[in-house]
Amino acid sequence: MGIKLTWEIVLAISVMARKCIHAYFKGVVQGVGFRFTARALAYRYKIKGWVKNLADGRVELVVDGQDPDIDSFFKELLQDMKRYITDYHSEEVPEPEDYDSFQIKF
Repeated sequence: MGIKLTWEIVLAISVMARKCIHAYFKGVVQGVGFRFTARALAYRYKIKGWVKNLADGRVELVVDGQDPDIDSFFKELLQDMKRYITDYHSEEVPEPEDYDSFQIKF
């Protein structure tokens, strides 16, 4: 006796696994390729959202995707940019917008 997976069940599982994170990074995070690294990783992990430099020297980031992809994205971003990041704060967004792609905002 097996479980029959229907398209509706698969869709419901994938929607439940969606996660959106809003984060701020401090340190020497501007002018070091942070936004371009974030964009490359977002493409690799099929993540949507955006990244931008802030006037106070921080970088702001919003990422939206599947839970394991978001975790892998952050793990790799923090590893790749560890020499530039002195601190960061992130929180889950309960009701995220629908993003079409990942963009660098100016």
